[in-house]
Amino acid sequence: MKHILTLGLALLLSLSGNLQASEYKIDTAGAHAFIQFKIKHLGYSWLHGRFDSFEGRFNYDPKNPTAASVKVTIDTASLNSNHAERDKHLRGKDFLNVDKYPKATFVSTAFIPKGDGKAELKGKLTLHGVTREISIDVQEIGAGKDPWGGYRQGFTGTTEFALKDFGIDYDLGPASRTVQLILDIEGIAQTMM
Repeated sequence: MKHILTLGLALLLSLSGNLQASEYKIDTAGAHAFIQFKIKHLGYSWLHGRFDSFEGRFNYDPKNPTAASVKVTIDTASLNSNHAERDKHLRGKDFLNVDKYPKATFVSTAFIPKGDGKAELKGKLTLHGVTREISIDVQEIGAGKDPWGGYRQGFTGTTEFALKDFGIDYDLGPASRTVQLILDIEGIAQTMM
């Protein structure tokens, strides 16, 4: 259900005027990036979860933000909702079918600055064997040097989509037809151009 996002990653592309053009690697090794989801359970409460394993990169030039790009790959079997039996169900054929579709991907197609550190990131999300265009609302959190001599850039983003748009038809009731993704991403500069 909460796939991607990367997309999350998508967030990485926000605008920041104090940064040089650079390629960034999403900092999953240091656990400074998160792809989380929430969906209503029968309309009575929120079910929260995350993907524990994903990777991605993004390019960003503050002088040409519309040229920003991002690509993220998610290991769908890494879904974690803090309940083993539920996770088994969500990984199964009713939902993600991770045996058949072990990866979800997000590849950006456009980055549209909105001012005040906000942007709209568009891209193609492939989930459950289906590819569709989604839009992620992005907000820059900050950028600067880290204590280890590197340079980092951080963003947050949100998106929402219908499960059936990606071929997931399991009926949990009308309140549970859409899933929200929350993406918190920190990238480490790999190259400064």
